[in-house]
Amino acid sequence: MKKVLYGLCGVMLLLLGFAIYYLDGAMPIGSGYSAKYVYSQVFLAERDPDRVFKNDVQPTNPLFLLFSNEVDYSEKTVTSKGLGFWHPKTAVYREGFGCTLAIDVSREELMKQAQGAIPQSSPDTKKPWPAGELVNLTSLPPGVDREKLNRVVEEAFAEPSDTSQRNTQAVVIVYKDRIIAEKYEKQFSPFIPMLGWSMSKSVTSALVGLLVKAGKLNIEKTAPVASWQHQDDPRSKITLDQLLRMSSGLEFEEVYGPFKDATYMLYDSKSMADYAAAKPLESEPDGKWNYSSGSANIIARIVKDAVGGTLVAFNNFARQNLFDRINMYSAVIEPDASGSFVGSSYMFATARDWARIGLLYKSDGVWGDDRILPEGWVKYSTTPTSKAPMGEYGAQIWLNAGEKGNPTNRKYPLLPTDLFYFGGFNDQIVAVIPSRDVVVVRLGVTHDEESWDVEVFIRDVLNCIK
Repeated sequence: MKKVLYGLCGVMLLLLGFAIYYLDGAMPIGSGYSAKYVYSQVFLAERDPDRVFKNDVQPTNPLFLLFSNEVDYSEKTVTSKGLGFWHPKTAVYREGFGCTLAIDVSREELMKQAQGAIPQSSPDTKKPWPAGELVNLTSLPPGVDREKLNRVVEEAFAEPSDTSQRNTQAVVIVYKDRIIAEKYEKQFSPFIPMLGWSMSKSVTSALVGLLVKAGKLNIEKTAPVASWQHQDDPRSKITLDQLLRMSSGLEFEEVYGPFKDATYMLYDSKSMADYAAAKPLESEPDGKWNYSSGSANIIARIVKDAVGGTLVAFNNFARQNLFDRINMYSAVIEPDASGSFVGSSYMFATARDWARIGLLYKSDGVWGDDRILPEGWVKYSTTPTSKAPMGEYGAQIWLNAGEKGNPTNRKYPLLPTDLFYFGGFNDQIVAVIPSRDVVVVRLGVTHDEESWDVEVFIRDVLNCIK
């Protein structure tokens, strides 16, 4: 009997030790995610912190029940702690830059990083969209079934059940370069910026395109990453093109949970580019396709370095050369603690502004009479990378091209093969269908796969337009 009791005690101690080890690894990620997410929503989207935490954060993982948040409105900080004390993380807000986790850096140092930045411009409320913010839904282009379209949009906000929630926050439909339908959940509006998550990657690609046009970057040359520049380092052969197409060969686990690359990078790293660049090769460059937020943040730092190497230089470049030129005045790409923007995940913009960047790509990178992106950049970005099995990825943009030689084998068989889209966590999407002259934006916080079907939604939208 004693042996049995000793054995049980041993097992219990092992389980307790593992639980402590697991929680000790999970807590920094949880507190980082909670502080960062809640803070951005409070100060960028002006949302209630308790509601954000309950509706958006807690359903992501049961462990978030162990966390609490303290909001300091005077200092504009949020601190999150596990069990009220474990691994606290603080996020700091800076006007025009959003929220940053203060990892190995003080609030004062973060504030210095932002000094001298060009402020955000204000939209023109008197001009029609996309030049301004006037939207007329009373007179629609010929061929649009208004009643049918309104029903489709309303259905996007309907909740299937108490346990299956779509949590749609915004829908904007663009046809023939004008908004023909839009709707917002009651706590949102056309003027509240919303998180795009990995849709940020596609905007990062656009910024690379601007630098290619200016002759400051060449995607065919090896990526200018200082830590790789040794003759015996096999990563020195990786090109910027391979990073853009997620074919660099770098090891990176795009899984969101404790002890995983994506979450450690986003919520426990001062420099996300450093974290990703330190990963070894798992295959030869162009040997395989591996979706990686790490690659996107390496690209982001390359962009920052190419325009001056500081957060302010990047901010001014992005505003002057992209956002202001397409009237996308709400856009904010939040930086990490090192001062490099998080090009993988942290862009906020209003739904109308997300539609504007989709419209820019639908128009081959031209805005009015102004060529923003270099000629051929949209085609390059929407050409399938060779190792993507269903032709589903280009250069930081998702595609619906289908398997080479067998286009019927594609991600969304109900939708046209020329569909390309910016896609993000929780079912964010900016979908562009050039053959139908349509851009579809849907933003929300969907936690389950059963409640929302983006393919059916976009199909139903297209069925409303002849």
